[in-house]
Amino acid sequence: MKTTLFHQHGGPEVLEYTDFPTPEPKPGEVLVKLNAAALNRMDVMVRNGWPGLKLEMPHINGADGAGEVFALAEGASGFEIGDHVVINSNLGCGECDYCLAGWDNMCRNWHLLGETIRGTYAEYVSVPARQLYKLPNDFDLHVAAGAALVYQTAWHSLITRGQLRAGETVLVVGAGGGVNTASIDIAKFSGAKVLVVGSNAKKLEKAEALGADILIDRSKEENWSKAVFLATNKQGVDVVVDNVGTTFMLSLRTLKKGGRLLTVGNSGGPKFEIDNRYMFAKHLSIIGSTMSNLADFATVMDQVVSGKLHPALDKSFPLKEAAAAQEHLWNGENFGKVTLDIG
Repeated sequence: MKTTLFHQHGGPEVLEYTDFPTPEPKPGEVLVKLNAAALNRMDVMVRNGWPGLKLEMPHINGADGAGEVFALAEGASGFEIGDHVVINSNLGCGECDYCLAGWDNMCRNWHLLGETIRGTYAEYVSVPARQLYKLPNDFDLHVAAGAALVYQTAWHSLITRGQLRAGETVLVVGAGGGVNTASIDIAKFSGAKVLVVGSNAKKLEKAEALGADILIDRSKEENWSKAVFLATNKQGVDVVVDNVGTTFMLSLRTLKKGGRLLTVGNSGGPKFEIDNRYMFAKHLSIIGSTMSNLADFATVMDQVVSGKLHPALDKSFPLKEAAAAQEHLWNGENFGKVTLDIG
C-alpha cells in the first residue's frame, strides 16, 4: 500500500511517501480502505518526538480516517464488505474495568491511533470492529474523517464532563483549531451563547459563520479577559473551553462564580502557574478529559450525519503532500480541519 511515514523523529523532511506492507487484520478487526484522513496537531508532535516516546519504526501518523470496509477477520461483526465507515481512534482494550464500565477513554492500556500505533496516513488501516461507525454511502468521507476525533473530544468535554446546559454562556479560547470549531458548533447546538477569542479578524469572521455570538480579537484586546467581562455585562461566563494552557489565568478571570474551565490539551505548553485564590473564592472547577467513550462517539456522529452539527473543513492535500499539510496546520494557517485525499 502507499503511505507517508517516517523512520526517525524530526522536521517535515523526515516524512516519506512510499510503499509499505498492507496490515493484516487480527481476530475481531476490520481492514478499512481509506479515502480520507484528517490531521491533528498531535501528528506533528509525534513526528517531532518527545522524551520517553517509544514507537515501532517506521511510524505512520494519523488518528482520523474514513473509507470502506475491505476485509473482516474472524470475530469481526456488524459490518459488510463495502460499508462506508469512519474510525474512532480512541483505542481501549475492551477488557479492563474502565472499558467494561463504558469508559474506554480511561482504559488501563489506552492507545491513540497514529500516536502510539501506526495510523491513517495510508491506503489501509486495521482496527477493532467496535471502533467503527457506519456511514450512509453518500456521506462525505472528508467531513466524517474531519469530525471524528475533534467532535467526540469536544462533545465529551462540553456535554458529558462539563454538563453544559441550554441558556449558559461559553467562551472558546481560539477560533480556528479543530476542537475549538467543534466546541462552537456543539455549544450552539446545545442552546448556549458563545463568545470566541481569536487571533485575527479573518478567523473570527469564520467563527461567526459557525454561530459565534460575540467576537473578541486578541490582537486588539491584549487583556481579553476584561473584554469578555464587559461583553457579558460584567457577569462573566459559565464555561470556558481553553486548550492552550498558558492562558488559564485569563480564562479563570472570565468565569462566573461556580464556573467551569474545560481542557483537553495544552498547545501553549504543559507547565504554567495559576492563582489558587480564584479557584476557592469563586468556587471554580478545572475539568479535564481525553477523547470520549464509544457511546459519546456514536451520539455525536449521529448528530453530524443527520446534519445537526456542521464540521468546518479547511483544505485538502494529496497523501504524498502530507508534509505540506502538517506545516499548514502547525503554522496556524487553517480554520477547521485539514484533510488528506487518499482516494
